[in-house]
Amino acid sequence: MKTPPLRKGSTALLLALLLASGAGLAALKGATDRVVRSQVPGSSIIYVPSGKFLRFATFGYRSLAADLLYLWAIQYYSTPTIDDRFDHLDHIFAIINELDPRYQDPYDIGSLIAVQEARVAHDRRRDTVQSSNLLRSAFAILDRGAANNPDQWIYPFNAGHIALMTLKDYALAESYFERTMKIPGAPDFVERLRANAMFKQGDLKTSWETWLDIYKRAPDERTRKIASNHLYNVKAAIDGAALEAAAEAYRGRFGRFPADLGTLVRSGLVTEVPKDLDGRDYVYDPDAGRVRTAISPWKR
Repeated sequence: MKTPPLRKGSTALLLALLLASGAGLAALKGATDRVVRSQVPGSSIIYVPSGKFLRFATFGYRSLAADLLYLWAIQYYSTPTIDDRFDHLDHIFAIINELDPRYQDPYDIGSLIAVQEARVAHDRRRDTVQSSNLLRSAFAILDRGAANNPDQWIYPFNAGHIALMTLKDYALAESYFERTMKIPGAPDFVERLRANAMFKQGDLKTSWETWLDIYKRAPDERTRKIASNHLYNVKAAIDGAALEAAAEAYRGRFGRFPADLGTLVRSGLVTEVPKDLDGRDYVYDPDAGRVRTAISPWKR
């Protein structure tokens, strides 16, 4: 069977382009192999054209170009002798994202590289500026992933996890988890992470209401137990804050903390001493005016 002329011409053109590309890459490899990797200037990365520009230079093979650039980026960011390789991480991965917005791996790996190096910069080098910049890059990469793939819940979820566990920005974490929950297919545990982020930022009322709703809707005993433990923790925080504030007011009036929590009732500072969610008394330290639970919420 003969190949149609048009198809034969297209095949020949593609073969010629691949051969030319192969020759160019071979020449480039030969040249770069003669360069000491530690001397490769990382700052030259900023001169790489944008992905939108490269779309017109790839002859329609944008996905292939994105894949090649992604593989190059993995090698580049795995080379420790290039000291400034992280300075333009977001720019490099933005190019890949622009070439192929639906290419999933670069969003995951790019943000992972940024977070991991941010931790190294903060913990080992005490470089808070670079650490902060890299975390911004991680959020930027994941935000692009969410914008280019609105049906994928993993990107706002990963951003929320970074905000919660690494940045300790609980309001930002809550915002990302809320966005995640709106995407079909998002797992149920995201709602629990959002409720925990509310608790961490001090929104005890909303956290209580959310955990109570989770408890009532729990599909199994395990989820119900998780919600119950968090409800126990939230109630203890609410009660503890109120009792400690009353103890501080007592000290302001009498110059010392009350000997016991019952004294707060007798002095009119509280109407009653609450008990924990299981009906147990709170443990009170009269020297420090502090209140805590008798057991850990997670060991009930």
